[in-house]
This record gives sequence, C-alpha cells and structure tokens, in this order.
Amino acid sequence: MSDERREVAEARRDQRGVALVMVLGALAILTVLLTEFQEDASAESAAALADRDALKAEYVARSAVSLSRLIIAAEPTMRAPVTPFLAIAFGGSVPQIPVWEFADQLLGAFNDAEANKSFADVAGIDLTKGKNLGMKGAKFVLNIVDEDSKINVNQASLSLVGQLQVAGELTGLISGPQYDPMFEQRDPDGNFHDRRTICSALVDWADSDEVLFPCDFTGQASSSGGEDSYYQLLRQPYRRKNAPFDSVEELRYVRGFSDDFWATFVDPDPSNPKKRPITVWGSGKVNINTASALTLLGVLCDPNIAQANQPMCEDPAQKMKLLTAINFARQLLVGFPIFGGPSSFLKMVQGQGPFGAMFKSGLGIEPLKLKSESEAKKRLSAESKVFSIYADGVVPGYKRTTTVRIHAVVDFRDAPPPGMGYAGIAMTPTGSGSAAVPAPTTVVGGRPTLGGTGAQGADALNGVLVKNPGGTVVYYRVE
Repeated sequence: MSDERREVAEARRDQRGVALVMVLGALAILTVLLTEFQEDASAESAAALADRDALKAEYVARSAVSLSRLIIAAEPTMRAPVTPFLAIAFGGSVPQIPVWEFADQLLGAFNDAEANKSFADVAGIDLTKGKNLGMKGAKFVLNIVDEDSKINVNQASLSLVGQLQVAGELTGLISGPQYDPMFEQRDPDGNFHDRRTICSALVDWADSDEVLFPCDFTGQASSSGGEDSYYQLLRQPYRRKNAPFDSVEELRYVRGFSDDFWATFVDPDPSNPKKRPITVWGSGKVNINTASALTLLGVLCDPNIAQANQPMCEDPAQKMKLLTAINFARQLLVGFPIFGGPSSFLKMVQGQGPFGAMFKSGLGIEPLKLKSESEAKKRLSAESKVFSIYADGVVPGYKRTTTVRIHAVVDFRDAPPPGMGYAGIAMTPTGSGSAAVPAPTTVVGGRPTLGGTGAQGADALNGVLVKNPGGTVVYYRVE
C-alpha cells in the first residue's frame, strides 16, 4: 500500500464515530430542553391549579360568611315559636338562643356530601329533592364567635365612662395574686410593667388625649401628667396611636403586653378564638350565657362593682371552682342559655335563689359582695350583637389541600329584621313560588315605583340608608 493511500485510511479511521457523537450531543441538548420545558409547564400548570383552587376556596368561604350572617339574622325568627316556653323557664325573660354555635350543622345542606348526609340524617329530610343544595369538590368549616362574650377595650376610646369601664374590667381580669410573678419580671428592653402601668397604657393607646390615665381605684390622689414617653425610648421607637384599636393583633404594641401577658389574658389558645377574654369589637356589654368564666370574673371583680377583698376575685381555688361550675353547666345544657338576664346571674353569684344556694353549699363558692349591682347590670346582657365569623374554604386536590380563611366581623346592632330589603323596604311575595320583591311606596299610573315626590319620595331616599338585615361588616380579612 502506498504512503498516500495509507494516510487516507488513517484519516478515515480518525473520523469514525463523529456522527454518533453529534447525534448523542444533539439528543443530550434536546433532553435538557425537553426537561426544562416540562418543568416550566408543570410549574405553570401547578401554579394555575393552585390559583384556581385558591379562588374557589375563597368564594366557598365567602358563601359561608353570607350563610352565617343569614343564620344569625334569623335567630329572632327561630326564637319566636319557643318564646312562651322560654318566658316560663326564665321567669319572664327571654334570652337569645346561640344558634351560631350550631352553624356547621344548620348549614350542612349547603356544604359537601358528608355534611349533606349528616344534615339529612338529623333533620330527616331528603336533600335529593331540593335544588342548588350541596357543594362539589369543596367544603367550608365555620367557627362563629360572639364578640359580646368578651371585654371590649375599645370602650376606652368613647368617653371617660368607657375609660373607667375598661380600666376596671382589666384590673378585675389581671388582679389575681397567682399572676404576681408575671408583673415582677423585666421585658426584653429591661423595663418593669406593673398592673397599673399596663392598665394606663391600654387606656392611653385608645383614648384621644395626651393626658396620662391614672388607672387607680384605691381612692388615693394620683398624679395625672402627660402620657409617658416609653414608646420613644424603645430600640425601634414608634408613637402611641391615640385612636381605637383596628384589630386584636394591634394590642401587641401596647406597653406591657408581653408574650406571657398575651398568652394569659389576650389569646390563651390561638386555635380557638372563643377562649379570648379580650376583644376590640363588641357593644360593651358581656353576654353572661356565652362569656368565659375568666371574662365574667373580669367584669364582676371590677373595683367599681365588687367590694374589696372578695374570695371569688382573689382566691385561685375559688376561681377554679367557678370556672368548673360554668363549664359543666354549659356542657350539660349543650349550648342552651343558662340565665334569662343579668338579674338571675347576679343573684347566683351573690348566693341568692336556688342556684345561689347550690353555688354556696354544693360547690363551696363564697358569695360575691357587690358594691354596685346597678352598675353590674349595665355591663351585662343575655344577648350578643357583634360576631366574628371564621370561615375556611377547603378545596382538596392531588397530594395537596388548598385552604383560604376569611375573618369577618359583623355588627347586627340596629339591623332591620329579615324580610327587609337593602333599601329598608318590606319584602312582599309576588305569588306562589315567586321571589319576594320590595313593597311599593308609590303608585304612578297604576304601576308601583320606589320614586315619588313629597314625603313618600323622602321616605324612599331615607330608606336607602337603612342597614343591611345581614348586619354591617366592620372588619374583613382574607388569609
């Protein structure tokens, strides 16, 4: 073989496998591109599905809030048939029935298949014959809390009377000697906060003036200069608000509201808002049938209401007995109201009447000696008007569950009864099976109209300002 041919053969041998290498390289590049494309597509698809489920869960929660408002607004209608029996049982007083405690069961017909079945079994109703009932691919979980079962610290923003009320109730809440160690420790900034300091700080945060609230119920003269500059001396200084609280979380900014104080007196169980003894919403009166024993003690042990040195206010053993007795009674009655009104409750804690005798002799609870029973009656009620609705919209998916929570606070004070339209006009049925329509206020040319002139036109205009029968939403948060 000549040298030339040998060189050509060697060159060809050196080039063998080039095509294979090029093919493998191309496949590798395509694999990387395909994998990246698949990951991007999967991520975009998962994001789209998550957004879809989150939107669906939010609207499920919105529906639950609307249904809850309907249940609460309908409570007087539900109470009406049993009013004569309640009047007999409670000596003439007719307490509110806490229907919100059973909202999950009452609204089961509008929930998922499991809740549908549970509702049908209890009510003995065949839901398959109904229309627009049930919910597919989603469900809601409800927790409704009446804010009138708690001490409303925003009363301090209204007037001097409200400031004295909040100061007294907070003092009664935190006055027990078992809490002394909490007020003898320094905070992370090295400051001490005693009971009077915390009480003053709470009132001063909500009131509109710059004058230090003394928060002193000893009857001794106390100084009342300008509000302290504590907040300006912090590592991250900020100003006192001097306006009502917008949410419970805002209480964390108040002087002395440490983690221990928060876990004891503000939010003992974050998973159960019903255990909160303090709120920033509410009418200012505490519902005796739904409030916790700790909240009731805060009101009863107010120095403006109770006499000094009362065992129920100072003895931890007495407090525990009261707590046990109230919890046992509520479990026994399964949510049914215990007291018809403040008078019967105050008689019991003073050791009067059959319940008072049982309280004193059977449970060993010392009667409470009141300084002002009339003042106590002003602070207590057997009815709630402001509610927190915690509605969770839940959408199950593949290997994940999407949950959206809506917290809405609804005020039913001055709300018209069900059957009133948004314009404050009574609703009248148009016929069998027909939807209700607003009753006409004026007839022009044989046709009903909401317009008109003179007094009728003014009434129609004023009717627009009437509140919603479903209450007024004063706080709304999507989580």
